[in-house]
Amino acid sequence: MNHLQLFNDTCFECSGLITRRYSTSFSMGIRLFDQRFRAPICGIYGFVRFADEIVDTFHDHPKEMLLRRFREDTYRAIEERISLNPVLQSFQQVVHFYGIEMELIEAFLHSMEMDLTSSAYDTAGYNEYIYGSAEVVGLMCLRVFCENDDARYQSLKDPARRLGAAFQKINFLRDIKSDFDERGRVYFPGVDFQQFSVEDKRLIESDIKDDFDAALDGIRRLPRGARLGVYLAYKYYTQLFAKIKNAPVQRVAQERFSVSHKRKVYLLFSSALRHQLNFL
Repeated sequence: MNHLQLFNDTCFECSGLITRRYSTSFSMGIRLFDQRFRAPICGIYGFVRFADEIVDTFHDHPKEMLLRRFREDTYRAIEERISLNPVLQSFQQVVHFYGIEMELIEAFLHSMEMDLTSSAYDTAGYNEYIYGSAEVVGLMCLRVFCENDDARYQSLKDPARRLGAAFQKINFLRDIKSDFDERGRVYFPGVDFQQFSVEDKRLIESDIKDDFDAALDGIRRLPRGARLGVYLAYKYYTQLFAKIKNAPVQRVAQERFSVSHKRKVYLLFSSALRHQLNFL
């Protein structure tokens, strides 16, 4: 038995478990990827999920210290190509195999740090946060999908960033109440949660629509083994977006919207059919 392979496989299984436990929707999309993409995408998800947990969940613990230690452990794992933390062991393998740039990792961890110190953002800070918290995650996944084909990666970078940005902005809109009540945060620049207006909502929705429009062309040009899984995530979020758009501003400010399991199953089968017929 190859014990190193056993160790690595076990670490990737841990990242897969984290993915399944934390996000049923994301897990559904991953199951539609070609087999070769599933473990590395879970490796990325496990890394970003645990960093996000530090800043969003561990309220009774020293978050700054934990995030600093997580950053140090991440860089050490990448430098030494080994970690006894299974999440970091699987992530560092993905980083090396697919050539994920350190700039993307640094930008992500910087946005996590911003969550520890910022409760409101101007336009520059908002764009910086979204780049680091969402767009770079899309770029990490794109590195996996492109399998070291840099020309293809470069041609798809902008749509990948726009899709990540759209997802994050919808998350902000969906969670606007809990972000304010539980963490004192309002991500949207110039928006006062206690006076959240119809015009505020309209402008945010217009910005999200622009991101989605720019992202769809990139989804259509993804490698076939990745296209359906990403398209399903796109359809799930556009469905969630439609529910939010159709709701009055008062409900959006007080209610967390979601897509039912029955609707998710419908989106899965309808997306698969459209993909098979090449109608994306």
